[in-house]
Amino acid sequence: MHQSTSLLISQDSPLGDGRIDNWIIPSSVHVTVGILVLVSMTAAVGWIGWLAIKGRTLDLVGKVILAVAQVVLALQILIGIKLLDQGQGIVQLYIHYIGGLAPMAAFLVGGWWVRGDTVRSNRVLAALIALGWLSAFMAFTIGRQYANA
Repeated sequence: MHQSTSLLISQDSPLGDGRIDNWIIPSSVHVTVGILVLVSMTAAVGWIGWLAIKGRTLDLVGKVILAVAQVVLALQILIGIKLLDQGQGIVQLYIHYIGGLAPMAAFLVGGWWVRGDTVRSNRVLAALIALGWLSAFMAFTIGRQYANA
């Protein structure tokens, strides 16, 4: 039987048996996406917080900003998992697990129970997103300290 060259390369690789195992992601991508996480989450905290202070419910702009922040954060988590799979960031596992997944937990709680469709729920959503932002900021700054040490 004939096997494709890419399959043979994948099977012969010391990294693993699958194609994704052979993709090497530089840690600089994680840093860049981390900056995008902070920017998108800052926008979400700012807009949703402003709506909460003004006593308004979540509007379309807030939903879009929130969705963008969620997608960027999910991408960052996937890149982080791949980097850990590559053997990078082992020294700072707890920072990554707690600090990196806490913002996602805030988004999940917000998405499951808090819709922002009332003034009160929008204030709770703003608080959750602010907590997620704080966690992401801590993970980014502490992670950078480890990376630069």
